[in-house]
Amino acid sequence: MSRRGWALFLAMSLIWGIPYLLIKVAVGEMSPVVVVFGRCVLGAALLLPWTVARGQLRPALRHWKALLLFTVLEMTGPWLLLAYAEQSLSSSLTGLLVAGVPFAAALAARLAGEEERLTPVRLAGMGLGVVGIAVLLGLDVGGAQLLPIAAVGLVVIGYATAPLIVSRALPDVPGVAASAVALVVTAVVYAPFALPRLDQVGAAPATALLSLVTLGVLCTAVAMALFFALIREVGPQRALVITFLNPAVAVLLGVLLLDEPFTLGLAIGLPLIVLGCVLATRRNRRTAAEVPPPVDTPVP
Repeated sequence: MSRRGWALFLAMSLIWGIPYLLIKVAVGEMSPVVVVFGRCVLGAALLLPWTVARGQLRPALRHWKALLLFTVLEMTGPWLLLAYAEQSLSSSLTGLLVAGVPFAAALAARLAGEEERLTPVRLAGMGLGVVGIAVLLGLDVGGAQLLPIAAVGLVVIGYATAPLIVSRALPDVPGVAASAVALVVTAVVYAPFALPRLDQVGAAPATALLSLVTLGVLCTAVAMALFFALIREVGPQRALVITFLNPAVAVLLGVLLLDEPFTLGLAIGLPLIVLGCVLATRRNRRTAAEVPPPVDTPVP
């Protein structure tokens, strides 16, 4: 990847590793639906005025069908399904299942006719990433039920296919505009369930409110804009490799901020994840047979 690509990749790996900590603090005082609704409202409040001021809202809405599909696959559906699934699944199993997103993305790209192929090196990198996540978080399948696992499976499908929509159907829509529309739609969907519970916000302590604000501003508004830039810089498949590093960042934050122990799993799993990300994001070398001939050279 280019330097810009690596910068965006590392920024997204960090930013989307933080929500685990913030959500844990926020849902201790507010219901999950209020947290999700507040996150969307804060994100939309920042991105929508910017979109309108730059005259990007109306051009973005011309692609309303693709935007709606992206919204359902990236936000509205996954956030609700994850909240449901984690009521019964362990966080380790959920994290490992979500770490399968790059594999699902690779399959979706092949089915969609994407040109870039998966080399053995990139496949090995993805495999190392999954092994690292398994070592890092552990795998707890005791008492796991079929429906929650299926719900996370749908989340994986959504996260894997949404970036393809960005690269194929929304290439000319600015990331801020697309994110603003998606956040508004998601907030409207959650509003009937969250509004009757808004009294929880007024009763929440400062730590929970600060967590919610950070979640909405940094991990939603800023993150979604960067995510679009990352997709367009490195492609949808490489962009999703951040799902390997996000749980690692969450565990490191737990060690540093919550005094959680630095375990053997962390010592072994984190290097595997980093190495897997390096290999999985390598740009393919084009062979001589794949390099197109010059325009003025006849093809034999």
